[in-house]
Amino acid sequence: MKKPPGDDPIENLTHATAVEKIRELALAARVCLFGSGPGTFPLTVTPMAVREVDEAGNVWFLSARSSVKNAHIAHDPRVQLLFANTGDSQYLTLEGTATVSDSRELREKYWTQMAETWLHGGVDDPELTVVKVAIKDGYYWDTEHGKAVALLKIMVGSLTGKTMDDSVEGKLRP
Repeated sequence: MKKPPGDDPIENLTHATAVEKIRELALAARVCLFGSGPGTFPLTVTPMAVREVDEAGNVWFLSARSSVKNAHIAHDPRVQLLFANTGDSQYLTLEGTATVSDSRELREKYWTQMAETWLHGGVDDPELTVVKVAIKDGYYWDTEHGKAVALLKIMVGSLTGKTMDDSVEGKLRP
């Protein structure tokens, strides 16, 4: 049974609370679809592993200098990040502005052995860049009590004909 319109719990989050929700959902998903494109639609999406969500809510990635994504960012820095952690019924979309850096300090900070799969020269690979996405805003969908409780409530709701969804959603603005 579908919830009546306007019955979804909305929790719009700002500042530190928004940053914490972004960190929680982005790190739980670990990988996002990174959407970029110089003023085009649809966006070109690339799966990207999140390296960090910092205290300001910026999301950090490693990227190849010659990638289509980096070329797009050079022409239009507006990007969209799409996260799904289906195991816990958590979803997140973020919009922001991306910048590309080849700072040695940032390359060392965010380097992982896993990245060597794509960037064979390690932290010294001339292709290695670091992408920072400064988040402007976003939207999230989450369950309050995790997947197990949510599934139990859905089952009980289907038997009783009553909506027992414990999901919450809202806007995010760091």
